[in-house]
Amino acid sequence: MSVYHKPIKRKPSGGKKKPFRKHKKKCHIGRPPTNTEVGAEDKRKIIRTKGGGVKIRLHQAAYANVLIKSQNTYKKVRIFRVLENKANREFKRRNIITKGAIIETEIGPAMVTSRPGQDGVINAILIEKEGKK
Repeated sequence: MSVYHKPIKRKPSGGKKKPFRKHKKKCHIGRPPTNTEVGAEDKRKIIRTKGGGVKIRLHQAAYANVLIKSQNTYKKVRIFRVLENKANREFKRRNIITKGAIIETEIGPAMVTSRPGQDGVINAILIEKEGKK
């Protein structure tokens, strides 16, 4: 099944918009999501995009670059599992990482700030307790 970009159906005034085209075209097809999973090693795939650019898709991830704000440094740490994912509650059970997901790492929980399916890397910020200093 193909993924198509949905048109906006209403005007700001509330009136209905007419479709731009009556038939779907191949150039309007989007790609299915990558669904980056927690794995034993990093698995990447380079794809060509429209206009000749490239995207690096991260299919499996074992490590994340985590920013420790109190020390103002980055650390490469192992990912254990997904604690929470607001994009879809089933992603937690399937260990799928998206932007905004909270992952469990070696040094504690961290929130993902990058888009692993688009960037090919997982960047995160360590969630530190307020009273801890």
